[in-house]
Amino acid sequence: MLSTESRMRGDMQVRFGGRYGKTYCRKAVRRSVPSLRLARSGDIIDLGILIYRTNDISRVLKLIENATPGVPVKARTFLPSSEERNETLRNIQIGALTSVALKSYLASRGIDMEIGIRECREIHYTCRGRAYFAIGFPNIAGGYEMRSPYYKGCIAPKDISVTNTTKTTLACCLFEGFMDFLSYLTLVKQGKLLPPCRQPDLIVLNSVNNLSKTLSRLKAYKKIYCFLDNDDAGRKAVDLLREMNTATVYNMMEAFSYYKDVNDLLRDKKRMP
Repeated sequence: MLSTESRMRGDMQVRFGGRYGKTYCRKAVRRSVPSLRLARSGDIIDLGILIYRTNDISRVLKLIENATPGVPVKARTFLPSSEERNETLRNIQIGALTSVALKSYLASRGIDMEIGIRECREIHYTCRGRAYFAIGFPNIAGGYEMRSPYYKGCIAPKDISVTNTTKTTLACCLFEGFMDFLSYLTLVKQGKLLPPCRQPDLIVLNSVNNLSKTLSRLKAYKKIYCFLDNDDAGRKAVDLLREMNTATVYNMMEAFSYYKDVNDLLRDKKRMP
């Protein structure tokens, strides 16, 4: 237990698990007036940010895991639970991506921060009176794909996203999700991947299920470079495009068969053979 002197200094004792064997006595916050509380709520990740003095959530989780082997860490929820997702979203606010936690998540996925801030937005909203936030990626219908460390979803309407590089291009690169799109831009910026052609349009399906509604747009291209997932759904999508007989279709991920998707390629995260 903490001594009276420690309490007056503002130190705090944290117990992980059922015993006091794993304890930390650290000055969580420096205050001019001694106090044992911060007048705000939070979870174990918030506490870890204070104890370890870092806003890098990935690092905080790793430090907690190393300090408390065998004790599960409950993941923070940045978005509504499954029961809340059908509720109307209110007080939606969309702005520049500034959240340290969300930028840390992009960094953990290997995304170049300049690219992430340029292409993504930060979305705050409430559901059932509770506040949430996530990375937002706009689509052509005015909706947003949303992603946080532990959830992915969307704000309707759901549709594809398109980045037109020129008005006369006859080639496009096709991605399944926006994280792959960001990974592609990062790889190109790092010089680790060459664009398949000069100034192609970039199209993000935001779900392979959106391919059917994209076919009419894709007919305008002479060459389609597919960066879809290395799985059955991705290969079937490539086959469907080839059956159109209106463009030459390239499966760009065939050259990277040990990787599930473009983000795994960026992080050099190979699949087990």
